[in-house]
Amino acid sequence: MPKARALVEALPWMARHRGKTVVIKFGGNAMVDDDLKAAFAMDILYLRHAGLHPVVVHGGGPQISAQLERLGLESRFEGGLRVTTDETMDVVRMVLAGQVQRELVGLLNAHGPLAVGLTGEDARLMTAVKHYAHKDGRPVDIGRVGEVAHVDTGVVQALIDDGRIPVISSIARPEDDKDAAQGGVFNVNADTAAAALAAALGAEMLLILTDVEGLYANWPHSDEVIPRLTAGELAALLPGLASGMIPKMEGCLHAVRNGVGSARVVDGRVKHSILLQIFTDVGAGTVVVPDDEVRFEGATA
Repeated sequence: MPKARALVEALPWMARHRGKTVVIKFGGNAMVDDDLKAAFAMDILYLRHAGLHPVVVHGGGPQISAQLERLGLESRFEGGLRVTTDETMDVVRMVLAGQVQRELVGLLNAHGPLAVGLTGEDARLMTAVKHYAHKDGRPVDIGRVGEVAHVDTGVVQALIDDGRIPVISSIARPEDDKDAAQGGVFNVNADTAAAALAAALGAEMLLILTDVEGLYANWPHSDEVIPRLTAGELAALLPGLASGMIPKMEGCLHAVRNGVGSARVVDGRVKHSILLQIFTDVGAGTVVVPDDEVRFEGATA
């Protein structure tokens, strides 16, 4: 029976990943399509009940853009990052912590008291310094956009140890106490935040949901997906990538170079793509591994 075969196929992967922390960046169409949101929530609950420790980091690009448009404010991007003025930051904070996070926490908690919402501001989970985009080799000021400077995993680890599912909005407290005292916060790219958190937690895996099948070998001239890359191979490709993929792939590179077992770009438009990636040997997408990775017997890591 197909269902029985699927369960048997998942067994070695369950044994391998049980007790391990997995950081998942929630984004793209999975955030705005109701069926995909529901499937994502079920995937996270499945991981939790299968003995893994899922941690969710989310952005909210589509929702932020929609709210800015309603308010008559412009959405601008440089180097794949949102230009964030003080006025825009108020909207970012409201949408991430007050809308996107609450909806996802609600979906998860419909099945039990498991999910807890946080932002990077809480318990100084993430502190950041100002980040500049680069255009034509020159730095570009993009406002209140932050680069993660430090991650204090204490509050997240405490939730994991208590059997909870942390759901984290990618907002960070300034590293500078004077700036923080004045109420300033930073908008941090969610891919970057997820990678920094995965590294700080010593996670087994980082998964980044996106709206493409993976990293294309020769975009836009080919739609062939690269199934597997070492960190060194990815570093060589980074300068030539499309701007929208750069934060994702930089995040993957940072993760595997800082102790994470693997980083994966997964098509969030496919229902249950997370489960396919973790519990089967047919998961689609692109996997990034450390340069010295040793393969798991009988399966493609």
